[in-house]
Amino acid sequence: MALIVQKYGGTSMGSIDRIKNVAKRIKRWHDHGHQVIVVVSAMSGETNRLIDLANQISSTPDPREYDQMVSTGEQVSISLLSMAIKELGIGARSFTGGQVAIRTDNKHNKARIEAIDAEKIQAQLDAGNVVVVAGFQGVDAEGNITTLGRGGSDTTGVALAAALGADECQIYTDVDGVYTTDPRVTAKARKLDKITFEEMLEMASLGSKVLQIRAVEFAGKYQVPLRVLSSFDEGQDGSFDEEFRQNVGTLITVDEGDDMEQPVISSIAFNRDEAKIVVRGVPDHPGVASSILTPISDANIEIDMILQNLSDQGLTDFSFTVNRPDFDKAVKILENIKQDIDAKEIHGNTDVVKVSLVGVGMRSHAGVASKMFQVLAENNINIQMISTSEIKISVLIKEQHLEKAVKSLHTAFGLDRADGESKVAGL
Repeated sequence: MALIVQKYGGTSMGSIDRIKNVAKRIKRWHDHGHQVIVVVSAMSGETNRLIDLANQISSTPDPREYDQMVSTGEQVSISLLSMAIKELGIGARSFTGGQVAIRTDNKHNKARIEAIDAEKIQAQLDAGNVVVVAGFQGVDAEGNITTLGRGGSDTTGVALAAALGADECQIYTDVDGVYTTDPRVTAKARKLDKITFEEMLEMASLGSKVLQIRAVEFAGKYQVPLRVLSSFDEGQDGSFDEEFRQNVGTLITVDEGDDMEQPVISSIAFNRDEAKIVVRGVPDHPGVASSILTPISDANIEIDMILQNLSDQGLTDFSFTVNRPDFDKAVKILENIKQDIDAKEIHGNTDVVKVSLVGVGMRSHAGVASKMFQVLAENNINIQMISTSEIKISVLIKEQHLEKAVKSLHTAFGLDRADGESKVAGL
């Protein structure tokens, strides 16, 4: 018998029929003798509907009242799923985040989990019930409902798995695992059987939408085995034997395995949500970077890639990237301080993307960067900026070259499927 935490997203809970299918899947696990905790998101589209209602009242909704309202979507989901499970003859009990004491700080809309009281959940599991918990939410020290930010149900699932010592946390979504790259860009993308937390963290931070980055951080910190599966794959029989562990979905784990030498690159991530800003002709003296970036960070704008050109006659160009939604705001801030920093020109554009190679094998292999640059040069793709870490190399290129870059790099680093076909539900 194992203790399993399963998380189902809004697409999996998108209709009554899909909720019934989720209940059948849970029943198979329960029938195999496993204890099951289920974390669910609001039904597909429901959170957006609630946010739209709030925005019709106020352009800046009160944070506490916003959380009070937007958390109701998950309350509907847990009730419907519990009803569906009971219709199959299995005991089930639904709980909001507050009812199972998922304690958070008081940062409404982006709260962080501080503690979980597992006693109530464990009592229900010991009684033979499936426990269904609302994702995305908790309560602060004063009993106010808080939410964890978009995608926060993943974090709820991982946090519960850590608190109760679960054997595995399974994230069910509309894809059947983590792929070497987005299969919508190249049909030769392969599903990965296994990936490290380090690699998954890099992928999440670089634009992969499979998992919320906070959930991966939480799982890595508490060493919770994390698996990504499809809720639409009817071939999964719900067993928990070794064959299932080895062959279904993608397992995210601390262990790098014995085959670390084998692929040098595990995946290719890309992010379209990029914008580039160039501050031209600023005096090249100590503190220039701080004078440019401090006002940007003070406005809560995240900065990604940074490049400072060599000095020419005492002047330099300073370039950096921000998220596209922050582009106009960042440019306006720089225009307001242009005279203070003695810049000649503020220039920017949003027709750029970031393409990244990710793999723990980079630690023991030289030449990855040179090969990447060579492949892009052969495809006449110019590199505008570069950033690296121990297991990642990122380049900024024009958006029009994204598909060509990903396909050519995917082939060059040996990531292609032999049959050129990818199995991704819903795509």
